[in-house]
Amino acid sequence: MAISNRYDFVLLFDVKDGNPNGDPDAGNLPRIDAETGRGLVTDVCLKRKVRNFVGLVKSEQPPYEIYVKEKAVLNKTHERAYVAIGAEDLLKGEDKKRKGGDKVDEARQWMCSNFFDVRTFGAVMSTGVNCGQVRGPVQLTFARSIDPIVSSEHSITRMAVTTEKEAENQSGDNRTMGRKFTVPYGLYMAHGFVSANLADQTGFNEDDLSLLWQALSSMFEHDRSAARGLMATRGLYVFKHDSKLGNASAHDLFDRVDVKKIAQGPARQYSDYQVQINEQNMPDGVKLQRVLG
Repeated sequence: MAISNRYDFVLLFDVKDGNPNGDPDAGNLPRIDAETGRGLVTDVCLKRKVRNFVGLVKSEQPPYEIYVKEKAVLNKTHERAYVAIGAEDLLKGEDKKRKGGDKVDEARQWMCSNFFDVRTFGAVMSTGVNCGQVRGPVQLTFARSIDPIVSSEHSITRMAVTTEKEAENQSGDNRTMGRKFTVPYGLYMAHGFVSANLADQTGFNEDDLSLLWQALSSMFEHDRSAARGLMATRGLYVFKHDSKLGNASAHDLFDRVDVKKIAQGPARQYSDYQVQINEQNMPDGVKLQRVLG
């Protein structure tokens, strides 16, 4: 049974000596708001980590398979849906996209039932083999750092080369120079929304919701790399409404979470900040759940 409550949540995470989300169009520099200097992490990056965590915990078995994953061929997955609902005849011929009719909705429901990320975040599955479109009940914003960040550039050396020609050009010195970019420290805040009305359409249920909170709390623990440095979820504050439509505006609830730097000079650790949540005069029908922090 789908969830029956609306949720709005605030996610706090930090990075130390790492690159939380490189921009491939800018030489993999950490993403930044050019006007304010504040760091950015895209919603796509955060959802990727949630997908990876769920796939790891649930071994990518139905109903927790992952639709958007590394090296996936999406149209092949769409074909699985048509085979599963007994409509494989519609896969014959070249014009697969326009075929399906009433079977498109059945295929869409099959995708929602079997793939966690489809019923959670939604998906456009009308390319090629048509499984329709799903608007996900869970949506995330970009994460933005509390204070401006500084991107540090580091030159690195590898004591080896890739080809023999490179070795000949270096007379056997065999060194390869490279660069990496890190953020000395940054505390980021993202906001999220869970719609009970859209959950009705995808079948997003209480078990899925609990798994989402678990993923957001622990996703960095299984995403380690030298490039990302030290990353951790520091806070997950959930506002639960007692109705599907909600009892207060999301922005009013988000304004109750206040993060301020208390250290003198540049921040270099989480304790350099203070997180305060105003729980006074909470709107009727709204409860604060401190999942983490």
